[in-house]
Amino acid sequence: MALRRRLLMLIVVALGALAGFVPAGLSATATTTATAPVTPVTTPSTPATRPGTSQPSVVKSNDRPDGPFVDIIEVTGWVDPVNARFIRNSLAKAKRDGAQALVVQLDSPGSLLNGDQQQRLESAIASPGRVPLLVWVGPNGARARRGALSLVTSADVVAVAGETNLGPSLLAKDPQFSDGEISGKEALKRGIAQFDAPILGEFIGQLDGRTIRGTLLETAAQESATNKKGRSEIPLGTVRFQQLGLLDQLLHTATNPGLVFLFFALGLALMVFEFYTGGVGLAAGIGLACFVLGVYGLGILPTSPVGVGLILLAFLGFAIDVQSGQPRFWTGLGSISLVVGSLLLFNDGVRVPLWWVGIVAAMVITFMVGGMPTMIRTRFATPTIGRESMIGEVGTAKTAISPDGVVEVRGAPWKARTNRATPLALGEAIRVASIDGLVLEVEPLEGAAKQHRG
Repeated sequence: MALRRRLLMLIVVALGALAGFVPAGLSATATTTATAPVTPVTTPSTPATRPGTSQPSVVKSNDRPDGPFVDIIEVTGWVDPVNARFIRNSLAKAKRDGAQALVVQLDSPGSLLNGDQQQRLESAIASPGRVPLLVWVGPNGARARRGALSLVTSADVVAVAGETNLGPSLLAKDPQFSDGEISGKEALKRGIAQFDAPILGEFIGQLDGRTIRGTLLETAAQESATNKKGRSEIPLGTVRFQQLGLLDQLLHTATNPGLVFLFFALGLALMVFEFYTGGVGLAAGIGLACFVLGVYGLGILPTSPVGVGLILLAFLGFAIDVQSGQPRFWTGLGSISLVVGSLLLFNDGVRVPLWWVGIVAAMVITFMVGGMPTMIRTRFATPTIGRESMIGEVGTAKTAISPDGVVEVRGAPWKARTNRATPLALGEAIRVASIDGLVLEVEPLEGAAKQHRG
């Protein structure tokens, strides 16, 4: 469900960007109000140890509460430039607004930062005046791998849900991860994590009364209550959730390897379609938006030039056979190149899932081999059987033709070509001189050849 929602958001924002319109609130620093993902946990213990918790008081992300509060952000997917900037800005905002700490909910397969970007993030985390940085690797099923593990090792306090995984480390000789990936429970045993917290609310409750980097954390309300079972329940204090703005969510989602492959392939397919059908329409706009998003993702991910080259070769092959009107050698070559190129598209352990390769490749091949020739024939269909009968027909130039363009003959659009010596202006009357495949050879209505010789 989340993937479909993000995909729809990508298309809407990309089309808006093409039209030169970005709705209010889509800036890189936009934030929204969130509901805390906290499940009540009740125990008869004290606030300073392991209190029972209830729903915290949640405030708007741009509000500054009067009492003590902590900021919470969620870092999921790759730690890319968007997420790195989000972490830096959240640290700065937490300090500026007087938050007690910044809690990072982490679930990441690794980092995509280059040397300079990694250095800026490390400098922000190492800043002596920053607020305490607390990392929770959760919920169950979450992971912190490779480059993303640096957030864990740099945090002041780390908590994990039991069914999580950490590592392997990018540091070959890191003794804490000498045996590669470890579970959250093993991280607790080794002292990498200090708290076992299956839910975020429990982690926040466990922090109450602890001093971190000189700050006494007050994460539980002072007044307790009694629940229906007669057990003491201590409400959590105030939390403020920060979220990526919609435009940043767009850019972050565009670094998903599967979506990068989809956008790149879909963009190329729609641009080939638009090339053969003439004009610049909706297909061209969507194709350009997808292509731009795909290229952006390729620029962020560790991309292989070989994979990109094979995908480009695939669409060249498809385009050649679309011209002929039937699948032949080039279609077979294109299909093989598309699949192999998708498998070789990324380096450094980044891969497009095989099932996703199958879906996208099947969709593209079906469109290029079956759907596209049919749509082209339908668009350029004429009411008269036999194209030869069109020779001598009169029409109108729908675009400037010098030497290629589009004309309208018998009420239907056709790709057209004229002699370079006799270019045609938009709206000029034309005559069909001959036909080459799906392309009409046209000339000016009033004896262009004679005029040119004169």
